[in-house]
Amino acid sequence: MAREDRRGGRRDRDENPEFADRLVAINRVSKTVKGGKRFGFAALVIVGDQRGRVGFGKGKAKEVPEAIRKATESAKRNMIRVPLRDGRTLHHDLHGHHGAGRVLMRSAPNGTGIIAGGPMRAVFEMLGVQDVVAKSHGSQNPYNMIRATLDGLRNQSSPRSVAQRRGKKVADILPKRDEAPSHGDPQVQIAEEA
Repeated sequence: MAREDRRGGRRDRDENPEFADRLVAINRVSKTVKGGKRFGFAALVIVGDQRGRVGFGKGKAKEVPEAIRKATESAKRNMIRVPLRDGRTLHHDLHGHHGAGRVLMRSAPNGTGIIAGGPMRAVFEMLGVQDVVAKSHGSQNPYNMIRATLDGLRNQSSPRSVAQRRGKKVADILPKRDEAPSHGDPQVQIAEEA
């Protein structure tokens, strides 16, 4: 996958092979100058390690490959770390917003898959989320949707961080899964008396 750059030397396309990238949008943009219009390209790229780190970047250039390269470098500089539950889903439901973009993200049981549209799906795939349900309310602009999604993901907290903040143990914060039914239930009391 090595290719030649403009100076004739060879360079690898991806210097950090642990990061995957996804091109979300490419726009042709123009600048009006004295002699007419100058056209260029704007790229929006999402980069992630698929193990809890993700970032997005944008780049502009006269050629598409150069715009994508600039956007990828920008995304690698602006990565955030997101705690995942069991390495596959979110810890709790999240809301995110940026400008007119509003998104809702919900954790999902195993086997659900990524139920999200467009740019949000790309963010979750690069993040390494396998089960999530997400809905975008508001702006359909991919820039605003991605920023709103990352805004919500930044606000997620793991049980470990909550326990540390409150000075407790993780076991004290999480609900007990194998607790016996409550003794206030009349059916349980009848069964115990019999």
